[in-house]
Amino acid sequence: MTPASATRPPFARLALAAALACATTFAFAAEVGQVKTSKGEVTIERAGARVPAPVGTKLEASDVLATGADGAVGVTMSDGSLLSIGPNSVLSLDLFQFDPTTHAGKFDSTLSKGTLSVVSGKIAKQSPEAMKVRTPASVLGVRGTEFVVFVDG
Repeated sequence: MTPASATRPPFARLALAAALACATTFAFAAEVGQVKTSKGEVTIERAGARVPAPVGTKLEASDVLATGADGAVGVTMSDGSLLSIGPNSVLSLDLFQFDPTTHAGKFDSTLSKGTLSVVSGKIAKQSPEAMKVRTPASVLGVRGTEFVVFVDG
């Protein structure tokens, strides 16, 4: 008896390989960034659960990063944007879309409280209006490459 894969026609093996490749792509498509530094209390709220965010944690669109009184976190987004979030802060990654070939995309976030320092990446360099940071009182449209936002609360 021969293994099942050996009896499949070549197009069936090709279709199976393509399906597996797509599944792998979709599994990684949700990742939008990664925690590069983490100090003190740093958590991520994802799908209603709150989990710790140690170095190496992969971030997804719609994640909410929160730091405690002793917390700080550094994040590198997939477009190269660098985010530094200070103590007692809450940052929502509302929307992140990025095409690594064209550098086109959109990056929207909300700083509910605390501090956020940003060095913008390829999205803002390609199209400055494509990156926004919302606060309870305003919307910051990125026009430069580096900025700091503070929300008292």
